[in-house]
Amino acid sequence: MSVPKFFEFFGVLLEALGDGELHSAQEVRDTIAARMNLTASDVAEMLPSGTQSRFADRVAWAKTYLQKAGLVETPQRGNYRITSAGKAALMSGEHIDLAYLSRYKSFRDFTAQPPGNSEGSPEARDESPEEILDTAYRQVTDILAGQLMGEVMKLSPAGFERLVVRLLLNMGYGNSIDDAGRVTRLSNDEGIDGIIKEDQLGFSNIYIQAKQWQPEQTVGRPEIQTFVGALQGQQAQKGLFITTAKFSAGAVQYAENLSGVKVVLVDGAALTRLMIKHNVGVSVEHVYEIKRADSDFFSEEL
Repeated sequence: MSVPKFFEFFGVLLEALGDGELHSAQEVRDTIAARMNLTASDVAEMLPSGTQSRFADRVAWAKTYLQKAGLVETPQRGNYRITSAGKAALMSGEHIDLAYLSRYKSFRDFTAQPPGNSEGSPEARDESPEEILDTAYRQVTDILAGQLMGEVMKLSPAGFERLVVRLLLNMGYGNSIDDAGRVTRLSNDEGIDGIIKEDQLGFSNIYIQAKQWQPEQTVGRPEIQTFVGALQGQQAQKGLFITTAKFSAGAVQYAENLSGVKVVLVDGAALTRLMIKHNVGVSVEHVYEIKRADSDFFSEEL
């Protein structure tokens, strides 16, 4: 099953704390997962940002909302306990959702909404506030990726090959040594479009094949086999096949099953993601930092 919405954890989280004892965050998550029959894969599913699991994020936000309403407290770092108001909410038998929490002034102050009003609240979505930011970031990034691909397709074949080498240099391959990355001669490349040093000391080379095909095209197994033959002709063990197009399932399977030579495949979607991550062809417009309270800081004597 999919991970429940964060506000769907309100009731079961209170139930997990219903005995009035202190419980660690991990104990609470384990109890909730068991009571809601969540699988290991459900619990392990990561947020798009990769910072933590979607399950842990949603439970944490559920705790935050309950705490803002005064139903849960955190008397010790990383340990939760139900309050008398929380026990009363459980005993009422009412469904505990955002509208229920809006009865409490402390929660209304937190969300800046009138009693019983959930219009425009996260209840209309699946996401926690952090996930909403993640979703917006992903949408902006997807638009940027499309714009980048349009610019990449305007490059000449030689320009595309130079772009690929520049990207790898920005990723840290071959930094600080002369001739760390270069494009091979177009007239005699034998299927090799570029060469880059694997590390800063230049112990070995990575040979590059760069295909500037239309994004809707598919690179098949024969093209990868030809590239592998070119690598063997250079007595090379490592190759990168990078394209603006897609790879067929047969091409991917062939590359994964190679023996004696390692070939990494990067398609158009991965190419633009790497360009964005490593600041190739992009500039930073805004920076937003999401910060958390540093509990370790407050555990020390100030």
